[in-house]
Amino acid sequence: MRAVAARKPVEHVTTREAISRDQQDALIAQALGILSARALTPGQFMKDPPTAGQFFRLRLGEEGREHFEVAFLDNRHRLIAVERLFSGSVDGAEVHPRVVVQRALALNAVAVMLAHNHPSGNPEPSAADRVLTSRLREALCLVDIRVLDHFVVTATDVVSMATRGLM
Repeated sequence: MRAVAARKPVEHVTTREAISRDQQDALIAQALGILSARALTPGQFMKDPPTAGQFFRLRLGEEGREHFEVAFLDNRHRLIAVERLFSGSVDGAEVHPRVVVQRALALNAVAVMLAHNHPSGNPEPSAADRVLTSRLREALCLVDIRVLDHFVVTATDVVSMATRGLM
């Protein structure tokens, strides 16, 4: 009861300026908790690229450094796990396909969704992003794991490379 009474109803929060950064972070954490709970419900979540993209935007969009995450999925595209495998600087992160393949095999994943952020605020996939996606697809294909999408996110935008035909 105490936790419920302490929370402000969502309708009172209308702009970013209306609440502090700590309150924003708490709301984001709550939203991530809700999305994660839904992700574990059979038949939901990772079949829908817009929802998956927004999930990654919430996780990565506000980060000041580049991070690379992978959602590992079962044969029905249900979430097994989401892991931050690599972190870098403000303009790049070194990603090793070998590590992605190892984690996918260890988790018995059948498919993956990839995501990374662009702290610069520009969500457009770079040439390096396209090359990386191709290398990861080739490496994972060797062990029969499909790459369903690669999202590039910022604080306000999401680009699905699959939707753009870049995969």
